[in-house]
Amino acid sequence: MFEFKCNTCDKIHQGVPTFGYEFPIYYLDVPENERSERCFLTSDTCVIDDKFFFVRGCVEIHVHGEEEPFIWGVWVSLSEKSFFRFQELYEVAERDEEPPFFGWLNTCFADYSTEEENLKTNVYLRNNGIRPYIDIEPTNHRLAVEQREGISKERLIEIYELMTHGKRKEL
Repeated sequence: MFEFKCNTCDKIHQGVPTFGYEFPIYYLDVPENERSERCFLTSDTCVIDDKFFFVRGCVEIHVHGEEEPFIWGVWVSLSEKSFFRFQELYEVAERDEEPPFFGWLNTCFADYSTEEENLKTNVYLRNNGIRPYIDIEPTNHRLAVEQREGISKERLIEIYELMTHGKRKEL
């Protein structure tokens, strides 16, 4: 089991962590006092102004030497047609034969120095209600490289410390 001593709080943490975001970036573009009228947000979907459609999924990243992946819970925008197809299949137990949906990443990560919004993705449905697998287009963007090549345990600790304590490693 993955285990490490946090450099910030000095506690021992066990298990590969996961981090997720509660809403897509575009949600924050809607003034707070207008969100209840303009946005429909659940734990898995978001619709803004009846014309922007988002689903929540998982970017899985292999951690070298570990069996369990590190997971970013992210939001991806879909076309209206793809979103409604996603909704049709939402409660279907066996849905992994569905072709992937094209989407645009709509999550802003605290740990990447370049823009992640609008990276191209493929959204793969998984069976039994498991959130979709998000495959980032293979580019030189750090997130895409990490998904493709995996990350070290040290990199995972760096992400953990930033996400949990707001501590960014000095470059």
